[in-house]
Amino acid sequence: MTKYYFIGIKGSGMSALAQILHDLGHEVIGSDIDKYFFTEQALIDKGIKIYPFNKDNIKEGYTIILGNAFPDHHEEVVEAKALGLEIIRYHDFLGDFMKQYTTVAVTGSHGKTSTTGLLAHAMNGDKATSFLIGDGTGFGQLNSEYFTFEACEYRRHFLSYYPDYAIITNVDFDHPDYFDDIHDVFLAFQQMAEQVNKALICCGDDEHLRDLNVTKPIYYYGLNENNDIIATNITHNESLTSFDMKVNDELIGRFDIPLHGSHQILNALSVLTICYLEEMDMEKVQKALLTYGGVKRRFTEKKVNHQVLVDDYAHHPTEIRATIETARKRYPNKEIIAIFQPHTYSRTKALLNEFAESLSEADHVYLCDIFASAREASGDLTIVDLQNIIVNSQVLKLEEVEILNQHHEAVFLFMGAGDVNKFQSEFEQIIIN
Repeated sequence: MTKYYFIGIKGSGMSALAQILHDLGHEVIGSDIDKYFFTEQALIDKGIKIYPFNKDNIKEGYTIILGNAFPDHHEEVVEAKALGLEIIRYHDFLGDFMKQYTTVAVTGSHGKTSTTGLLAHAMNGDKATSFLIGDGTGFGQLNSEYFTFEACEYRRHFLSYYPDYAIITNVDFDHPDYFDDIHDVFLAFQQMAEQVNKALICCGDDEHLRDLNVTKPIYYYGLNENNDIIATNITHNESLTSFDMKVNDELIGRFDIPLHGSHQILNALSVLTICYLEEMDMEKVQKALLTYGGVKRRFTEKKVNHQVLVDDYAHHPTEIRATIETARKRYPNKEIIAIFQPHTYSRTKALLNEFAESLSEADHVYLCDIFASAREASGDLTIVDLQNIIVNSQVLKLEEVEILNQHHEAVFLFMGAGDVNKFQSEFEQIIIN
């Protein structure tokens, strides 16, 4: 049994990996900032200890797994080096760990977490599958043949992986603090695609993915007729979306998912394609899909006194549009209120007009101050720059959150990758009291 010490254990990928190693019987502890983050609850539930950063935490015999956000001069890294301990970056460790399984990487600019969660749930309906999801959820099964995981394109970290299959949901310009432009993003995905061993499952409705050039088979899925795998006869009600799945014009079956929005149909098609290619029992897969409860911070709903509160990770214009679309389809007769907290100054600046356009699809918009990340503490614009180009919008401070109560029986979308959930928590207390 190895003793693993995670530096930055509350990171979404780090938290999930820590849980997997714990489930497989290893001793796992870690450290992070002394501030609550939603990924830590699963660690607490499994009895994994979390300490504040301190070089004295580092002991002889530990194998160090280092989060990608932390530099080599971090005090705990320096101490680990002084003790001669093995230090492995998160993505390098994961790349080596997964070699024992049939692996499915899920990547793309948007939809990675939702698709990975749905894939893990569906595959486990028929075959034991271990998984790592970007919402901080991980599960390791001793008898699993399969391993599905979220593969992030940021800083090209996914180039550490050589999976059997890869689902690529889309290619979009994100992370402007690293990528130069959309062409640079595409080149990263092209390189990653070349490392896949068996086949790629790509959204054919995405114009960029049609330009991939690889020797392995590509199965294109989507809503358009020119794809290999398509969804037709789509219907939906308040609880389910239903569709027929066809592979090269052959009807595979009709499937129901407890999700809404065209992006969720696309996610389900990619998942079903993996299960189809691996010759899984599609009836068992369908039964599993019906019990899917979603992943953390992806249209997570709570109803409080006739108000609908939704917590969502959407932090890019494309994701914001998808979240608003989901709300419109699920609650067609309700007012849609967006409460958005931008994540990073560079992304806000690079996509300022796109943010305005996507948020304008809500009935009213409230904007929270820009959330500064660990890698980017400040910038040369403020939230007012975004507010100035969105009609029917205003800046919202935490102490002013009671103003949301002027919207009666509405759907409130709390969106962002930072700590926008504190606005939701404050609003909940106001409604309850």
